[in-house]
Amino acid sequence: GQPTPETHPELLEAGEIMPGISAAEFQQRRKSLMSILPRNSLVAISSAPIKTMSDIIPYPYRPDSDYLYYTGCQQPGGIAVIKANGDLCMLVSDPDPERSVWDGTLADKEAALSVFHANETYTIAEIPKYFGEMVKYASGVYCNENILSPTFRKVSKIQEAFEQNKLRSLSPHSSQIRVVKSPAEISLMKRVADISSQAFIQTIKTSKHWPHEHLLAATIEYESKIRGAQRMAFPPVVGSGANASVIHYSRNDQRIREGDLVLMDAGCELHGYVSDITRTWPPCGSFSPAQREIYEIVLSTMNECFKLCHPGANLLQIHSHSMQLLSKALIGLGIKGQGHSPPDVGKFNPTAIGHYLGMDVHDSGGVSRGESLRPGMVLAIEPGLYFPKDADVPDRYRGIGIRIEDEVLITDSGYEVIICFSLVDPS
Repeated sequence: GQPTPETHPELLEAGEIMPGISAAEFQQRRKSLMSILPRNSLVAISSAPIKTMSDIIPYPYRPDSDYLYYTGCQQPGGIAVIKANGDLCMLVSDPDPERSVWDGTLADKEAALSVFHANETYTIAEIPKYFGEMVKYASGVYCNENILSPTFRKVSKIQEAFEQNKLRSLSPHSSQIRVVKSPAEISLMKRVADISSQAFIQTIKTSKHWPHEHLLAATIEYESKIRGAQRMAFPPVVGSGANASVIHYSRNDQRIREGDLVLMDAGCELHGYVSDITRTWPPCGSFSPAQREIYEIVLSTMNECFKLCHPGANLLQIHSHSMQLLSKALIGLGIKGQGHSPPDVGKFNPTAIGHYLGMDVHDSGGVSRGESLRPGMVLAIEPGLYFPKDADVPDRYRGIGIRIEDEVLITDSGYEVIICFSLVDPS
C-alpha cells in the first residue's frame, strides 16, 4: 500500500496524504477546480496505466499528475470522480489476491476512505450502477487522456459518456489551478531544487576525473537519489563539444575531449514535484576565449530576463526580450543574416525562453505563455546559443553549445531564484 503517517512516521505527519501536503489541501484543490467549471460538471481522472519495457516487466510507475494532484494517490488502477460540490468518489481496482502476491496490495475501498479521505468509494466493477446516473445529469464530464486508454475505455458507462459527446478535456482547467503553487508546494519545490543543486555541485567537481558523458549522467542520477529523489525528472542531457548544440541530446555515449565544454540539463523528482537545471562548464577548468564570449552572452541574457520575472509580465514578453538581446549580441560577434539583415536568432536559439514548472517539467500545459505571471508561479528560464559544426558562423564558434537554466519563483514584489548554487564563473 501507500505510505501513511502510521507506516512512515519519518515521512508523513498526522493529517498528511503526501509529505508536507495535508488532506485539507487536497480537498481545497478539488473545490477550486469545480469552482471554475460550468455548473453541474463532473470530473473523472484516471490513474496512469502501467507501462512495460518488455513482456511483463514494468517500468517504474509514475502516477498521472492530475490524479496525484487531486487525490494524493500514487498507485495505478483507480479513477477519481469529483462532483460539482467538490466531493471525491474514488473508484478502486477490484480485489485480486493472486495479483497482489506479485505486485503487492493496491488501495482498496477502506483505504480510499481512511487514507485519501474520499466521500464515497466503489470498485471499478461497480461503475455501471454508480457512474451512469451521474453522467446522465452532468452538463459535461471533464477527464484526462488516460480515461480513454484501453484499461478504462472498455468500461461501459465511460464509453456511453464518450458516445454522448459529453467528454471534455480537463487539462486547460486543471492547468489554471495547478500553475499557482501553495506554500506547501513551494516548500517541496525548494527541497527538490536543493537536491538537484547539491547533485550538480558534486557532478561538476568530479567531471575532470570522469571524462565521459555516460559517467556524468550516472553521477548526477546517483547524487540526486542518495539525497532523497525518487527518480529523475527526465533522461539527463549530457552533451560535450558539438553534442551540446543538440537541444535534447540524450545518447550520452561520447568521451569528453580536452577543451570541450559539457552542457548538462537534468532534474529530479521528490514527492511528485520536479526540478529542472542546466549548467555548461569546462571540465578541464577553463573556457577558451570563444567559449567565454558565448557563455557571457548567455549569462547576461539570463540576468536581464530575470528582471522581467514579476507579476503582470508574461513568458512571451520575456522570450521576445531575450531574442532581442541575443540578436544584438550575435551582431557583435560578426554573425549576420542575408546581406545586411539581422541574424536569424531562431536558427541559433530555437527554444522558448522558459516554461512553467511543478509536478511536470513542462507543467500546466493548458496555460498560455501570454498569461500574466502571478505570485506562486514557478518558471524555468533557459537562454542558450547553439552553433553546430556546420553553422554559418565564424570558425571559432562552430561546435559550441551553451545553455543556462535556473528556476524562478514569482513573488509579490518580483522573483526569487530557488536554485541553491551559483552559476559557473567564466573567469
